Amino acid sequence: MIKRLGLACAGLLLLSSCGEYYRVQKSTDLGERYSFAKKSYNEKKYGRVVSLLEDIVPQLVGTNEGPQSTYLLADSYLQRGDESEASRYFQNYYTSYPKGPMVEEARFKAGYCLFKASPDPRLDQSATIGAIKELQTYLDFHPKGKHSSEVELMLFELQDKLAYKEFLAAKLYYNLGLYLGNNYESCIITAQNALKDYPFTKHKEDLTFLVLRAKAEMADLSVPEKLQERLRDVIDTYYAYLNDFPNGMYTKQAQKIFERMNSKKTNN
Repeated sequence: MIKRLGLACAGLLLLSSCGEYYRVQKSTDLGERYSFAKKSYNEKKYGRVVSLLEDIVPQLVGTNEGPQSTYLLADSYLQRGDESEASRYFQNYYTSYPKGPMVEEARFKAGYCLFKASPDPRLDQSATIGAIKELQTYLDFHPKGKHSSEVELMLFELQDKLAYKEFLAAKLYYNLGLYLGNNYESCIITAQNALKDYPFTKHKEDLTFLVLRAKAEMADLSVPEKLQERLRDVIDTYYAYLNDFPNGMYTKQAQKIFERMNSKKTNN
């Protein structure tokens, strides 16, 4: 009996809370809506916060509640998993209130949201580039900020993702071979640009060895007047690979390429 009574009371409280929310949602009193939104935020009812604040945040610009209301709306979007909207409102916070009390946190979370939204390397990387820009902005403004170490790790991860996308593009060129043109040359250019743009990527060995393979293919297909130059280029690339990765995972394959190229050089 007591248990049933407790459940009944809980149900009445829930109905009462929902009823109050729907009443406040229709209210034209900004103060009442904002007060209930803050209460909902503390109760982790982020859907209610978003619903209540979306319309009134623009009306609170220039008031004492402007900075906090913008931050609460941004963070509620983040808690709901809508990183794109969250980032937009965090950016709105630090541009509208550059001296606000949460400006460092807003700069960090604007980048963090885009970091979370960064897609698979095989997809368009606009969000990744946007995340890098936002996170770099955080470091520019807060080089010794409380999130600086975390931001640096995120930047490395995002840059690795871009490097891997370039590796996939270069590998595709390699696999296309001579289909509709000299794709080996495109492979080399793409991989070398990636190595230049992302010198610390964890995909450096993959990119370097792919360049070696593509250059070896170019040498195999070379006309006589360009053969010696291309053989020397392959051998130089082999030694560069060996210098950077003396115990690399492609060492045996690289050695075979070197021996084949060196043999051609000797025979010619």
